[in-house]
Amino acid sequence: MGISGGSKDGPMSDINVTPLVDVMLVLLVIFMVTAPMMTTGLDVNLPQAKGGTLDESKPPILISISGQSDIYVNDRPSSLNNLGAAVLEEQKAHGETQVLLKADRAVPYGVVVQVMGVLKAAGVEKLGMVTESPPAEG
Repeated sequence: MGISGGSKDGPMSDINVTPLVDVMLVLLVIFMVTAPMMTTGLDVNLPQAKGGTLDESKPPILISISGQSDIYVNDRPSSLNNLGAAVLEEQKAHGETQVLLKADRAVPYGVVVQVMGVLKAAGVEKLGMVTESPPAEG
C-alpha cells in the first residue's frame, strides 16, 4: 500500500459530484421559472380597519386634498409647488408636530402620491393618513 491511494480491492474514496450538480441545476431552473410567478400582484379587496385615537396634546398639521384636488394646509389654500414651504412654516410656528394627510376619496391616487412626495422632500419623516371609521355593525 502506498500513501497516494488505497489498494485495488479497497473502498473507493472519490465522490462523484456529477449527479449533485445535475440536481442543483434542475432546482435552479425550477426556481428561476417560478420566482416571477410569486411576485405578481393579485386583486385584493382591502378590509376596513379600526384605528386608535391620536395624541392631541399638540395640534397636528393637517393637509387636506379636496375632491377637486385643491390642497389646503390647516384650512389655508396652498398648491403643490409651495406645499413644502407651507409645512415647514407651520412646523416653525408650532414646533415639531404630527403631519396628517386627509384626502377625499374622489381624488386620483397620483395626486395623493405627488403630495406625499413633496412632503417627503420637505423633510416630513412620519405622515399620518386620516380615514373614516367603518360603519358599526349591529
